[in-house]
Amino acid sequence: MTQSTMHFTITELAREFDVTPRAIRFYEDQGLLAPAREGSNGLRRVYSPRDRTRLKLTLRGKRLGFTLSEIRTLLDLYDSPTGTTAQLQAFADTIAAHREVLERQREDLDTTLAELAAYEDQARALLSADSEKRGRKPKAA
Repeated sequence: MTQSTMHFTITELAREFDVTPRAIRFYEDQGLLAPAREGSNGLRRVYSPRDRTRLKLTLRGKRLGFTLSEIRTLLDLYDSPTGTTAQLQAFADTIAAHREVLERQREDLDTTLAELAAYEDQARALLSADSEKRGRKPKAA
């Protein structure tokens, strides 16, 4: 971090958050980060404390399972000059909708796991019956 200007390089952010520079550039391409450009050719990215915070929130959102679109909406709320009440309501609504999706997915997973367990039990019972049948000697006539 450049102390005098409080800016970060892509390498510094990648190291700090344990992500690749490519991932940071991807988030930039998605409109989640907006670094300034420096140098004679304008190719050197310079990230502000705002970009650092947005990257931190983006990575947290990804860990929680939010889509990039949901993360962008939440970040835009964070940057919005509107009142806190509207921001908090939108934030709560987004989280509630995401939680509902996850709960439906969990129900689907529980159903699938129960079905798989039943199929596994059936297969093991058939294997056991087949093994017992093979283990018996034919009866003499």
